[in-house]
Amino acid sequence: MLVLSRADVEELLDVDLLIDALARAMVDVAAARASMPPRVAAMVEERDGLLGSMPAYLPSAGVLETKLVSVFPRNAGTGVPTHQAVIVAFDPATGSPAAIMDGTWITEIRTAAGSALATRLLARPESRVLAILGTGAQARSHARAVTRVLDFAEVRVAGRDPARAAALARELSDQLGLPATGSGSFQEGLEGADVVCATTHPADPVVRREWLDPGVHVNSVGWSLAGREVDAETVRDALVVVEARAAALAPPPAGANDLTWAIRDGVITADHVQAEVGEIVAGTRPGRTSPDQITLYKSVGIAAQDAAAAALVLAEADRRGAGQRVEL
Repeated sequence: MLVLSRADVEELLDVDLLIDALARAMVDVAAARASMPPRVAAMVEERDGLLGSMPAYLPSAGVLETKLVSVFPRNAGTGVPTHQAVIVAFDPATGSPAAIMDGTWITEIRTAAGSALATRLLARPESRVLAILGTGAQARSHARAVTRVLDFAEVRVAGRDPARAAALARELSDQLGLPATGSGSFQEGLEGADVVCATTHPADPVVRREWLDPGVHVNSVGWSLAGREVDAETVRDALVVVEARAAALAPPPAGANDLTWAIRDGVITADHVQAEVGEIVAGTRPGRTSPDQITLYKSVGIAAQDAAAAALVLAEADRRGAGQRVEL
């Protein structure tokens, strides 16, 4: 079996190639060509944590894999990641285990690459102000990925701790070569933004309708069992796009509270989810229809994205002879 460390995965996985690979994978998901059951999880209630299982078969990429991912939000600020994962790939011809790789980095970067793809499809081309909500790993990966698809002039960072937001803004300014500033509140970060990347572990919504300008595009990847990241009014007024309807509208731990709670409260119906990303890529559903339209990409993270990323890693590892071979 091939073993690939986080350092290996970071070296082997090209973000630009990943964005394009996710586009192909999302078309497969929308066309029902991928086999991808909803995420299931074992709960660790005393730690507000879970261990989730996310298997997928993506025929177009020739990969059969499963990810085991732990989500422990109390790790925030401790130096231990809130999300940790491993991915195991199997030979799709025989079912034999073929490789095990770090999945923590893949989770970080495929989530951000998914938002970059949605931004490329839905944001106004003239967008110049990017707002990052959150100060953790996903905030960093989103800033790196989304700035690859549009020519931003300004980055704002907002978090629950303004000092951490300011520190991350300085870090991103150095990395991206763009002016980046810390905002004193989520509201301050959102007002006047053209593209928003919400990457928080939410209790109460950090994206509120009254803080959004016309024409803004929102990527929301934050998830928790007890809260929602986007308020119902934003969901109501936006063109809503998801990775897969079945995943986004499923009960926990698979679905998005932002959507399912809005349906429960009678704010929207399930039909308000206008498109899957793959439908827009394939041209079977429209994306943005006017400059003033608010667009919302609500991500829950699906296994087909992990499979697309793992396929790229395995192909590049084979080309370079990377990783270590071990006998089980």
